[in-house]
Amino acid sequence: MIIQTEYFGFKEAMQYLGIKSHKTLNYYIQQGLPVTQVGKSKRISKTAIDDFMKDHTTRKYSKSEVI
Repeated sequence: MIIQTEYFGFKEAMQYLGIKSHKTLNYYIQQGLPVTQVGKSKRISKTAIDDFMKDHTTRKYSKSEVI
């Protein structure tokens, strides 16, 4: 059974983003991806990731340009 959650640990956030490098995740955080910290626990919300990616979209591609 898969539990749907709004908040990801860093590994789950990386999977959701489709990245494998902690350096890339840290770069996104430096660029403004919000991290929620409660005590020693750090989480990234799915909504924050989606908003961050929307805010950093630079160009929309037409169907003919997509491979």
